[in-house]
Amino acid sequence: MYCSGCGQVLAPGQPLCPHCGRPAAAPVPSVPGLQFQLEGYSSKIKALSILWFIYAGFSLLFGILGVAFANAFFSGRLGSWGHGPWAHGPWMQGPGGPPLWLGPTLLHFAWIWLIARSGLAIAAAWGLLERAPWGRIVAVVAAIFALLKFPFGTALGIWTLILLLGYRNTTLYNQL
Repeated sequence: MYCSGCGQVLAPGQPLCPHCGRPAAAPVPSVPGLQFQLEGYSSKIKALSILWFIYAGFSLLFGILGVAFANAFFSGRLGSWGHGPWAHGPWMQGPGGPPLWLGPTLLHFAWIWLIARSGLAIAAAWGLLERAPWGRIVAVVAAIFALLKFPFGTALGIWTLILLLGYRNTTLYNQL
């Protein structure tokens, strides 16, 4: 604490300033029920971080399965890009099929997207679990991306945005 008159450092519980004799300001009383609100909000943030870990795990698992299946389907095992048993339709008649570099490029992009999306979800979960200041921002960004993954990602994204946005929730998160 500091003296409001001269700025001298005051010891805790000191009634008068030793330099100017001015009375020390009374401590501000705490907000009633703030501790109860913080405990409730803390448990919601912990549950949200656990759900983000679960979402990241399932997203990574099903993404790996999907990309591995696409790789097997479009590679030499089940066919090849532009050739094979799946290549039917008017666009595949003659030499006008898709270029051979398109398939591997799309699969590489899918791997990068999968790792980035799952990494963002894991970072959001870890930041919320540790109650880091950056965790709230990362979770909001991850929630916006998750809104597109109907139905579970949409539900998790909406719940995340409800819990983390707004003045009251921002204040409670900063108090954690």
